[in-house]
Amino acid sequence: MSGTKPHLTRRLIKLYAGLSLYGASSALMVSAGLGPEPWNVLNQGLAELTGLTIGAVSIVVGAAVLLLWIPLRQRPGLGTVSNVFVCGLAMDATLALLPDVHTLAVRVPLLAVGILLNGVATGLYITAAFGPGPRDGLMTGLHARTGRSIRLIRTSIEVTVVATGFALGGTVGVGTVLYALSIGPLAQFFLRRFAAPAPAPAPAPTAATTASTVVASGGPTEQAILHP
Repeated sequence: MSGTKPHLTRRLIKLYAGLSLYGASSALMVSAGLGPEPWNVLNQGLAELTGLTIGAVSIVVGAAVLLLWIPLRQRPGLGTVSNVFVCGLAMDATLALLPDVHTLAVRVPLLAVGILLNGVATGLYITAAFGPGPRDGLMTGLHARTGRSIRLIRTSIEVTVVATGFALGGTVGVGTVLYALSIGPLAQFFLRRFAAPAPAPAPAPTAATTASTVVASGGPTEQAILHP
């Protein structure tokens, strides 16, 4: 019981550090102007249409996606709700601090750093295990309800949001493609990096402990089985 509170604290730090970094990394990709990740193409387009900041639009879109969880019978967690607000706020805060960049010598590294940090952020907030983000829950919910593959559903959703965002004035570019190709391997690497260590396996029973277990229980037990 004594280790429960520190463990929870570590998870909360991972969650909010990951979500804040996710918003900041998205801002770097937007600022690079070479094409952000698919959902931010949509957010850009809606920001152009409404005059809201891209972070504010991200919050509204995230909340709308969360409403779609209701018919899909998905249950949000703390991380789900936090994702909606923290990412959008962090994106706007970072964009407010970034200067305008115009040369490719700055924009390309900005894009690369944004994609890399997005992978780090994904590993952090997912391994905190407080629930999936709204868009991830939409994908898994549709998978559960329709039986279609995750790959097909994710591709269909992202093609739809990119096309809609582009039609509304969002930027689609090499950054959008690079993100799509690299985020899977990056997320997988950082998920393994930040995953909680597995508990140490119990020591294999010896012949003496096996015999004592059998005697104490009056017969063979699950703990008394010797593994080769």
